Amino acid sequence: MSRHVLVTGANRGIGRAIAEAFVANGDTVSTIYRSGDLPEGVTGAIADVTDTDAVNAAFDELEAQHGRVRVLIANAGITRDGLLMRMSDADFETVLDVNLTGTFRCVRRAVNSMMREKYGRIVLIGSVVGLMGNPGQVNYSASKSALVGMARSVTREVGSRGITANVVAPGFITTDMTAELGEDTVKQYAATIPAKRFGGTDEVAAAALYLASDAAGYVSGAVLPVDGGLGMGH
Repeated sequence: MSRHVLVTGANRGIGRAIAEAFVANGDTVSTIYRSGDLPEGVTGAIADVTDTDAVNAAFDELEAQHGRVRVLIANAGITRDGLLMRMSDADFETVLDVNLTGTFRCVRRAVNSMMREKYGRIVLIGSVVGLMGNPGQVNYSASKSALVGMARSVTREVGSRGITANVVAPGFITTDMTAELGEDTVKQYAATIPAKRFGGTDEVAAAALYLASDAAGYVSGAVLPVDGGLGMGH
């Protein structure tokens, strides 16, 4: 049976690949996004995840079209990189408001629907740097690390209602953003990865598909790395 799957930030990168994978899986896919074009078959509502009222209104709009959200893929995120001593309060707070509090706003609203359905799959898109740390990304690492605690707390709160909550932790993935690093920089990073290559967005999408499937109904509060062995699960 087709499920209503909502993927935040499905207009580009990992979010786009995930949305396309769920469309191919036969699900009804929607997104909350800020701008850009969407994959074929994906319905969108424009909203900023830092605005609670806008998030709730977007959910209402999309659920009016497709029924209650049964799968949430919380992917929307930003970076504001900089060394700790030079990082402004604004750069730290903005990243946390989008990546962490924005995810919270979406999860809170989705759980409201999932509780009524007595079924739900929540997949939070974290990052290997949330587990390992990374120079120049104190804000981003903190925001992604916190998603693990969120997923595990959600699991303990609503796990008895047929709802699971997990984290996918991608490593270096080939996207438009990493393409800007330059060939030499990519080679340097790839040399540190046991798989000796960057991952593909399709590989992250495959992990999200699994965690959202009935086959993963007994998997909750877990962190699934998709990083070529870079983080070794930590």
